[in-house]
Amino acid sequence: MTKPEYRRRRARLMEIMGPDSIAILPNSPVAPRNRDVDYPYRSDSNFFYLSGFDEPESVIVLIPGRAHGEFLLFCRERDLSKEIWDGYRAGQEGAVHNFAADDSYPITDLDDILPGLMENKEKVYYTMGNQPSFDQRMVNWLNHLRQASRSGKHSPTEIIELEHCLNELRLFKSSQEIKAMRQAADASVAAHIRAMQFTRPGRWEYEVEAELIHEFMRHGCRSPAYPSIVGGGENGCILHYIENNKKLKNNDLLLIDAGAEYQCYAADITRTFPVNGKFTKPQRDLYTVVLEAQKAAIAAVKPGNHWNQPHEVAVDILTQGLIDLGLLKGNHAQLVEEEAYREFYMHRTGHWLGMDVHDVGDYKVGGEWRLLEPGMVLTIEPGLYIRNPEHIDSKWHFTGIRIEDDVLVTKEGHEVLTSGAPKEIDEIEAVMACA
Repeated sequence: MTKPEYRRRRARLMEIMGPDSIAILPNSPVAPRNRDVDYPYRSDSNFFYLSGFDEPESVIVLIPGRAHGEFLLFCRERDLSKEIWDGYRAGQEGAVHNFAADDSYPITDLDDILPGLMENKEKVYYTMGNQPSFDQRMVNWLNHLRQASRSGKHSPTEIIELEHCLNELRLFKSSQEIKAMRQAADASVAAHIRAMQFTRPGRWEYEVEAELIHEFMRHGCRSPAYPSIVGGGENGCILHYIENNKKLKNNDLLLIDAGAEYQCYAADITRTFPVNGKFTKPQRDLYTVVLEAQKAAIAAVKPGNHWNQPHEVAVDILTQGLIDLGLLKGNHAQLVEEEAYREFYMHRTGHWLGMDVHDVGDYKVGGEWRLLEPGMVLTIEPGLYIRNPEHIDSKWHFTGIRIEDDVLVTKEGHEVLTSGAPKEIDEIEAVMACA
């Protein structure tokens, strides 16, 4: 992302905030993993969205119309002795030069400077509850200002949820954001193809996961966007299976739900394929139903359609497919109304996608399903999961199938960002045969 891109985002937020206001946004704290070891650091998504700054112990302050600068960044000072151990710090000079802050102060001065910046402001944009320790500091600053009211100082009278404003901005992706999401999608497509070519009976789920991570990093994505799901056989019926520690068996399916993260933007792809490279007849029949549902749901992604239409289309096709295969019995319309399909399909057909894999944004506006608009990105991911219920023929047992793509809403309709990942039966079998 470029400096003008971040500047545009901050300007748009401050336009929403209006005069006599201040926004305060702390970055994510470091999370300890165990003794003397921390988890790899990742900035808070909203913080990174507004600044591109990726150091802990930092706070963004936005003050619309402030004569001495609207964008202030509190961060760590340069410390050469600590940089030897933990890496480079931007410091105050870097915050201004590299990240376009109007001014920057040491994070250790926050308690001394921030209450004065809040003084005489009517509204504070802040999100309570994300960081309890910072919440307490906010309360202390506000109480300090209230207690100083006799000396003519005016404390803010309103605290407004900052995330509500940012969620709406983040829902619509700019051209630079879409470019980053394409990079994440391309890396993820390559990883899924690599996984298909590597998979065979006797290998372990974690070995396949290693192939995914290798391909992510080879394409410049330093981490997955979320823990990869690599579920063989019955594990494919566990929606959030991440143990990835079982041996792959002949004649089982393998469900992989994995996506790379590039510059804090996520991809999210699911593919299901046979461990031995050939679908059995029952697997092929069930897979075809899910694939038809996914294609129809993707076709329903276009401006003017509402958020729930792809889900309704998918449910309709999945229910009819279950009837045709003898897994459900009864009247189609009644089964849909009764949600009989939920025995085999228990989740929604998609979610927003962006900096978070389950990205921000309202799904309903004014109590009605939101209309799709250009710039939105969502996943389309119908599935069917049949464990081993006694009333179901054993040929279907432990069959978990999900097919997921990332879809950009365009002016003309939609674009599937992850279309390069094979999902047609013949195409999957051909890719695996090449290995």
